[in-house]
Amino acid sequence: MEFMSEVFLARDLPYIEAWIDDNFLLIALAIFGLELVRYAFKKKLTMNLVGDSITNFITLGFLVIIIFFVGLAYLGAFYYFYNNWSITQLPITGWTILGGIILADLAYYWEHRFMHINGFAWGTHTVHHSSPHFNISVAYRFGPLDWLFPFFFYLPLVLLGFNPLLVLLCETIVQVYQTLLHTEAVKKLPRPFEAIFNTPSHHRVHHATNKQYIDKNYAGIFIIWDRMFGTFAREEEEVKYGVFPRINSVNPFKVYFSGYVKLTKQLWNAPSWGYRWNLLVKPPIWAWEQEQAAKKAAALKQ
Repeated sequence: MEFMSEVFLARDLPYIEAWIDDNFLLIALAIFGLELVRYAFKKKLTMNLVGDSITNFITLGFLVIIIFFVGLAYLGAFYYFYNNWSITQLPITGWTILGGIILADLAYYWEHRFMHINGFAWGTHTVHHSSPHFNISVAYRFGPLDWLFPFFFYLPLVLLGFNPLLVLLCETIVQVYQTLLHTEAVKKLPRPFEAIFNTPSHHRVHHATNKQYIDKNYAGIFIIWDRMFGTFAREEEEVKYGVFPRINSVNPFKVYFSGYVKLTKQLWNAPSWGYRWNLLVKPPIWAWEQEQAAKKAAALKQ
């Protein structure tokens, strides 16, 4: 009986993931419609917000096109490592699904944190943070290399023996949960829930430009990772969204490539190859600090 349940779970994993992919976007669109009604009632519905939201969904379309071409290679690489390098091959059961979700969420935390502290990775992730608004459409605001970096953080799960299809399913579950966090309609949830799980309140902090909120709350499902690793911040003062400098555009192509256009300009104008290397590997705040120091030095010379 246990063997039959394992076969059933293994057989149905692709269908479960396909159902999530096919149906959750429709659910998200319905929720987004309700958010627009809420904005209208609060008299906050503007053409900029609508245009920004449309741009968000267009960047999702760009990502889908890329995944269409690289998706099989992504899965094929997982299976190569699974068949040749994994330390074991775990059966697909309720327990391995639960364990896979927890470990996938931990992998997401470190991937997300890396995207904020590495200049090259930030070039794609900054797109997600560049919206001055915060609603469920922002969850679908993607950059050109958002498909690349997760591979390296979820690969350890494959090497531990988790079936690649199960890893992709767990990755999808984490992403779906994350989608629901992009809203201002939900304030704070009951304290026990806020203590363990990521919530809209916690994720608003993550998208903030307020100084005390910068680089906080990287979690996917469980906020306990941020509490454990010292990156947690509670939502207190009003959140201001976006990045510096602001894009001030709803052109989907300008938004989509904005991070790497900025990085390319920085690399071109860099004073040395060492400076260029630091732009690629250090946190984006490093470049800002260098620019401020250069401005102060120039002011003192005058």
